[in-house]
Amino acid sequence: MGRLCFFNTAKAWGGGEKWHFEVSDYLHKNGHNVLVIAHSQSVLYQKLLEAEIPCLGIKLTNLSFLNPLKHLKIKNLLKKNNVRAIIMNLSRDVKIAGPSAKKANIERIIYRRGSAIPIRNSWLNRFLFKNVITEVLVNSIATKKTVLENNASLFPEDGIKVIYNGIDVLDTVRKENKTSKKEFTLVNLGRLEYQKNQRFLIPLALELKKRRLEFKIIIGGEGRLRNELEAMIAEHGLEQQVLLAGFVEDPISFLLQADVFVLPSLWEGFGYVLAEAALCKKPIIAFDISSNPELVDHEKTGYLLKCNDVETFADKVVELQKNDALRTKMGLNGFLKIQENFDRNKQLKKIEDYLVNG
Repeated sequence: MGRLCFFNTAKAWGGGEKWHFEVSDYLHKNGHNVLVIAHSQSVLYQKLLEAEIPCLGIKLTNLSFLNPLKHLKIKNLLKKNNVRAIIMNLSRDVKIAGPSAKKANIERIIYRRGSAIPIRNSWLNRFLFKNVITEVLVNSIATKKTVLENNASLFPEDGIKVIYNGIDVLDTVRKENKTSKKEFTLVNLGRLEYQKNQRFLIPLALELKKRRLEFKIIIGGEGRLRNELEAMIAEHGLEQQVLLAGFVEDPISFLLQADVFVLPSLWEGFGYVLAEAALCKKPIIAFDISSNPELVDHEKTGYLLKCNDVETFADKVVELQKNDALRTKMGLNGFLKIQENFDRNKQLKKIEDYLVNG
């Protein structure tokens, strides 16, 4: 039997890279023949080396798919390593590794899509989905819908498999919140990028300050918005209320300092951090968009609100700040929901069955 090849050339660390690492690690430990091809200067590649997961480093750019020598190199690499299935996460990787895998006669060419952004109905996408990709694996119902949103005939719907991301329930439960603080603390965690919309938290802070709430907003993560956020915080004199915590190595310990978790993302394929916050028994306030309703039950585990509605968002923050019992109840409801539906071991077993036996 041939190898399972995970192909991901992102340099930064994000949800897709976390998925590739965790799944390849799980399969490798279960005795399956895996290979991960990653960018040689990426966080993912370093983690693979440290974990001793079979891997190869490669360098690709957004335009590498135009280079026939790169196609040939990847095709030969896949054939040399006896790959029978390839799983790709980035659209740029699909453009180059997909056709290369096709030329190498690989049986299963799987596009694992984790972003709930509609796929453009371009000539190239129509070609790839009709002639190259054999299966699509998505992380939520919302993501599945976006695959066909712009072209209902782009790909057979029954060829799109939904398997949610898994959360390590036991590891989260073992940790305790030992933080002592006097301010009501809102926590956000995610890459500082347009999609995650942390800019929304600045007008939210101004609104809460206007209402004389004693609070802190702690934003975890790094990204291209950092300088802009720092400037906005300084401009509005919010240095005491809004903190940029930088890259977070231990998400669970970071989330445990929250009274409420807030997520102003404009879209989410699978809001992994929502599941982590719920496992920490934190009530959640987020926007009613994409996959969020699959993870948050409105008025039961938190609130799902109209996008960018600062006043209503502030209303819910104040409501939770005043009601300890409601925070506790919502936090427990969220914990039970994630524990029942998103346990990591159960989800990894589903992925294993899909990739090995599918």
